[in-house]
Amino acid sequence: MIQAKDIMQKDIISLSPDTKIPDAVEILLKNHINGVPVVDTNGEIIGILCQSDLIFQQKDIPIPPIFAILDSIFPLSSSKSLEAQFQKMAATKVAQAMVKKVTTVTPDTPVSGIASLMVEKHFHTIPVAEGKKLVGIIGKEDILKTLIP
Repeated sequence: MIQAKDIMQKDIISLSPDTKIPDAVEILLKNHINGVPVVDTNGEIIGILCQSDLIFQQKDIPIPPIFAILDSIFPLSSSKSLEAQFQKMAATKVAQAMVKKVTTVTPDTPVSGIASLMVEKHFHTIPVAEGKKLVGIIGKEDILKTLIP
């Protein structure tokens, strides 16, 4: 059975939370990758930044639905959610745009489990970790290569 450790890339491109957004975009484009883990100074995963997180900055400002009654306005959506969207759209550093709840796999995770995660969660890139320490990265191409005899 093929496991993550058999197909993961060990030469990992990662970002610091202080990396500026234009620099992060350049790294993604130059290396033809969809996502990149964000690590702290100890090499522990604290987030992941994907192309879709950066494309998010280009979308229109969402106008929250409201309900008006007797000259009072009541928002129909969470102000926390709206605030988070505004912060992500205005991000200047990776820490402001990255996804903080990162799904990782271990080196012993079978390829079938990784493939399931990618399909069900629409992930293109999954970090491989031992505890919180980043040890590898798996992209869709790494999974596809397992289909070649």
